[in-house]
Amino acid sequence: MTRSRSTILLVLTFVLLVALSSWLLGNRSVAASASVAGETPPVDRAREGVLVSATGEVLGVPDTLRADFAVVANATTVDEALNLANAAMTQMQDALATGGVAKADLQTSDVGINPTHGRRGAITGYAVNEGLTARIRTISEAGSLITAGVAAGGDAARLLGVSFEVEKDDELLATARRKAFADAQAKAELYAAESGRELGQVMSISETTPQYGPVDLQFARSSAESAVPIEPGRQPSVVTVAVEWSFR
Repeated sequence: MTRSRSTILLVLTFVLLVALSSWLLGNRSVAASASVAGETPPVDRAREGVLVSATGEVLGVPDTLRADFAVVANATTVDEALNLANAAMTQMQDALATGGVAKADLQTSDVGINPTHGRRGAITGYAVNEGLTARIRTISEAGSLITAGVAAGGDAARLLGVSFEVEKDDELLATARRKAFADAQAKAELYAAESGRELGQVMSISETTPQYGPVDLQFARSSAESAVPIEPGRQPSVVTVAVEWSFR
């Protein structure tokens, strides 16, 4: 009887020791987890700041005129149409070169051969078009050069349009950039003041500059004996910037 009681006491003591050990180990795991969680850095907040855009524009006098010419020839065969177009284009190039346009400033811009169709879809002939871009660096002579080029090309000649360029525009663009950035900073400072903050450092800057296409001109063959009137006016150098500042 005494042995049975002793055995029961031993078993109960063992069970209590196992339970106590499990409880202690569980508390240590929770504490360790809490410690690790406490050491994890907080999630970064979204960067606070302001992003604004602004445009700077400076006007300069163009020093180059770009003229886009073309010849179009139609014939019943490809060879015939191509020969007509080639002859007209060669005459046009020669007239421009004789007038003082450098060979390096003459560039073929397009060549195309397309069939022409009748009412029932049958091929009736072929049309050949060839494009030529000329950069004329003496604008005062541009009108007479354009007239000479069109006249040399004959009835196949076309003038698609002209555009002006400021070839050496580094200083103009630098001034436009300064104006754009100053305008952007003024906007950012206004927004910062209205929100009760101060501007910090610049986080990012990006810029875009527009591209200007040719100006359409209607050129009639009847006026080919007189120079095309050309007025260069002033060409804008434009820079748009997007600048991001952080808040302090």
